[in-house]
Parts: sequence; structure tokens; C-alpha cells
Amino acid sequence: METIKLKINGFEVEAFDRQPLIEVAEKLGIKIPTLCHNPIIEPYGVCRVCTVEVRHGRRVRMVTACNYPVTNGIEVFTESERVIRNRKMIIEWLLARCGNVPVLNKLAEQYGITEPRFGRGTDDCILCGLCVRVCQDVVKANVLGFFERGPKRYVSTAFDQTSDLCITCGACASVCPTGCITVEGLQEGIYKEMPMGPITPIHIDFMQAVPKKAVIDHDSCINFKTGGCKVCVDVCEAEAIDHSMQETEKEVDVGTILLSTGFKLQDGEALKEYGYGKYPNILTSLDFEVLNNANGPTGGKIFTQEGKVPKAIGIIHCVGSRDKKYHEYCSRVCCMYALKFAHLIKEKIHDCEVYNFYIDMRCFGKGYEEFYNRLLKEGVNFVRGKVAEINDAALDKSEEGKLILRAEDTMIGTVRRIPVDMVVLCLAVEAQEDAKELSHFFSCSVGRDGFFIEKHPKLAPVSTAADGIFIAGMAQGPKDIPDTVAQAGAASSAMLSLIQQKEVEAEVVTAMIDEETCSGCQICVGLCPYTAITYNKDKNKSELNEALCKGCGTCVAACPSGAAQQKNFRDSQIFAEIKGILAV
Repeated sequence: METIKLKINGFEVEAFDRQPLIEVAEKLGIKIPTLCHNPIIEPYGVCRVCTVEVRHGRRVRMVTACNYPVTNGIEVFTESERVIRNRKMIIEWLLARCGNVPVLNKLAEQYGITEPRFGRGTDDCILCGLCVRVCQDVVKANVLGFFERGPKRYVSTAFDQTSDLCITCGACASVCPTGCITVEGLQEGIYKEMPMGPITPIHIDFMQAVPKKAVIDHDSCINFKTGGCKVCVDVCEAEAIDHSMQETEKEVDVGTILLSTGFKLQDGEALKEYGYGKYPNILTSLDFEVLNNANGPTGGKIFTQEGKVPKAIGIIHCVGSRDKKYHEYCSRVCCMYALKFAHLIKEKIHDCEVYNFYIDMRCFGKGYEEFYNRLLKEGVNFVRGKVAEINDAALDKSEEGKLILRAEDTMIGTVRRIPVDMVVLCLAVEAQEDAKELSHFFSCSVGRDGFFIEKHPKLAPVSTAADGIFIAGMAQGPKDIPDTVAQAGAASSAMLSLIQQKEVEAEVVTAMIDEETCSGCQICVGLCPYTAITYNKDKNKSELNEALCKGCGTCVAACPSGAAQQKNFRDSQIFAEIKGILAV
């Protein structure tokens, strides 16, 4: 696009030819007041507040900056005496209709208008038409319009009745410069990870999303309702948005597969003794992480639900883990993020008493023990023992509105009663609900805890019993971020080394099926965990694929006719070995 040169208030600037004057001024840092300009709507200069003086050669005229296209060699004055005089006149005219609108009163104060010459009207709408145009041209719902003429002119729906065409998108309210239009129940869109309100149609799922890219909610996007809007397409410099895209399924041939399904937190409401969902100010670790986030609902400040700064906070470790009623395993991450929470609380609220209720402090990583000792110096309280219950039974007025924690303190051999303003539950990590279903699909195994089982805990920690299927991260078991990264790197290396091989060694010890003695009962077909055995209807025999067989021996043990045997471990061979040993 061709660039031109012009002057604004004596400053020479470059701009694109025919670019709106108001945009050029804004880039230069010059603020031109306007009430009817919005970047998503084609400008048409109805309010006239943005009037400026333009000089081109000998010709001088007053124009509206929002819809005036700049040309080469023009000189613009935004605060000349003539501009100020005209702008004050326009503001007085607007006040004559809408004398109580805050944005107009602010402009009047800015330009020294104390008593408008034409009086003050009581209307709220300045008839800028932004709501009408956004509804018709952008949203394409065609709900709003102008009615009557002259001083009786107003904006409304057809016949002043609620219209079924309205999709309650809130676009009219968002562009209204005076706040005249409100939508009942409309809330500001917030991030999905904060379960405290609606999300915007286009959003990033959560703050730490990888990759951190926006997604569009099909059900709430205006374009999928009316075919209009597409504001996101206009403002996206990368041209990455295409509303016409459809979901597609692709079949891809791969040599290896990595199962990294992650984890989920235990449901806090299942732990009745901790009062989650029953009492206010009892948060899960994820709830507190959101509350503490600088981009969170409180801007990173720690408040109770009543909006007060807590004076005492209890952090309970091992909620649901290391517990025979729920999960016997250790979640491994709870101790350290609980210490992190305690440090952040002390950093933000210096006089807050922080209590850590723990079974054992498992600070096993590099620098972890030093961090624990640092918290001891910061004045964090550590109580060794499990919390029995949480209630709100106050014994005196000082405890009213507080949460009461009853916990065993094994260091002094007594049960303590500690009132706090907030409780953070460090919930157990659990395997994904569909882990068992996936294990059947990929011919690998899961333990009783629901996590995938590795081929060997020391020699093959990222492999599974199925060739080409690897595991990493929390899918294999609870672990922290450094261990997850290390295991993911190991799994990637193992996958690449397997792909680069031209030939793959098959299992030496496999089963075999003697067709002469096989009766075709098909018991082995259903039992084989690697789907290595198939049934041949023509022969009425079971057939074995040695490339898939891992020599587990399940079919050998189950075969009623003895047709299934293990190579090098046949019954006759084993009996011969036994006879040889006994003969010595």
C-alpha cells in the first residue's frame, strides 16, 4: 500500500494513503474525542465531536476525523481555536438532548462548559447509531432500528417489543458510548479455568495452555448463529481464523505411539470430612492456584469469599493420597507445591499465620530441602498429623465466621483445634478415567491404581509390553515436572531409535500352536492380550502371529488340548529337565 506524508499539529508523519485520519492521529499519540467511532464498524461521522481543521493548499475546511481519508501534503490541526469553538458548540447541542450522560459531562468539563446555552435534556441516547449498525452490519441480526423523525427520533426494536431475532450477544451494549443499553445477566467473559462466569466465544482455554492458541466456541460464536460478525478475522494479523473449517478425521500410519494422557485431581466433594462444597473458603489446590494467579479474578491478591484478607490459612497435605480409604500411593507433588503456596502467602500477607498439616515432608528433589528450611525461617507453622475434620462450630465470638480444623499433632502427642480463615486442600492425583479403556485398545496394562504399567521399572521405564507403545509423564504414575520432562525425553529417544531401525528383532520365546491337536475351541483367541491369535474358519484352527506374540504363556496355560505350547519351554522339555536333575 502506498504511503504518503502529512502534518498533524506541526508534526510530519507518514501514513497509508486514504487511511482514516483518526487512526493516524492515535498512532502519533494525539487524542481526538469521538462518540460514534468504533474500529469494527464502518465510520460515518454522525456525532461530529471528532471535527478537525484540514488545510490543503489554500483550501481550509472542517472535517470529521473518523471518516476522513488522509492524502499527501495535507496539514491537520486538532486543537486550533476554530476546532475548539466548533467542538464546544457540538457538545452543547448534545447536552441539550442528553444532559445527564457521564461521558458528555466529562467532555463538557474538559472544554470548560459549565452551563450549556441550550439547557440540559433528560434522554440517555445520543442517536449515534452504533448499536443499530453493529446489529445490522456486523452481527446481522437486524433487531434494532431508528423510528420516528426529528426530535422524536429514537432507537428500539420493531413495535417496541422483545424480538425473537435477538441472540443476546451484547454487541449493542458493548459499543454504546453512553451506557444507555444494558443486557440483563450479561457478565464479562473470563478464562475457562476460572469457574466463576462465562467465557468469550473466542478464548484461550487456560493461561498455561500449550500451545497457547485461541479456540472458538461454536455454540456461542455470533458467526455460527447469524453468519455475521467475523471481527476476529478482521483484526487477526496472522490471518489464522477460518470459520468455514470443519472437523475432519485423518488416518495416519505411524511406527510408534506415545501414551501421555496426564492425570486428573481427585474430586474434593468426595472427601466429606474436609467440608469442600459445604463451607466457604475451602479451596482445592487448583482453586488456590487460580486465585493466586496475577491474571486471576483478584489480580493475584489473596482474599476470602467475603473480600477480606485472611489472617490464618491452613494447607492440608495428602488429601486422598497415602490413605487406604482412597489411594495408598503418594502423589509426589503435594509437599512441594504446598510449600510454594505457603511461601507465596507469606510474601503477599506478611502477618498471615500459615499452617501446613503433613504426614511426612517428602522434599526429595534438588534444592527442595533448602526451600523447606527457608520456610521454617519465614515463620510457617508445620503440624505433623492428619486433619480429622473441618467445621464452623465457634466456641466464642473470636471464632465466628472461621473454619475450625481438628488435627492430631504427633510431635506433642495431642489433638489441636486451630481456627483459620481459609483452607487449601492438596488433593491426590488420579489416573484418567479412560486409562483402562485405552490399555485394552493399545494392548498394554494398567495397575490397580489406574496408571499404565511399564515393561520394566528399571531397564525399560518408558516402554510397555506392546511393541511401539511408549508411556511418559503422569500416565505412568505420579511425578513432578522435572521427572516428567526427563521421562518424555527418554520416551522420544526410544521412539526415534526404533523408527530409525530398518529391522526390528522379534521375541525369541513365543508360543506355537500344533494344528493337528488344535480343536478350534477359540479359548486362546479371547485370552491373548496382544491379539496375536486369530481363528481360521476354513481350517477350524487357531493361528498364531509370531510377530505379535510376546511369549506371555497365557494361551499355553489355558489350552485344554495342549495344542498351544511355548517355544523352548514345551512340557516334554521341562519334564526332561526335571528328570535330568533328579537323576544326578
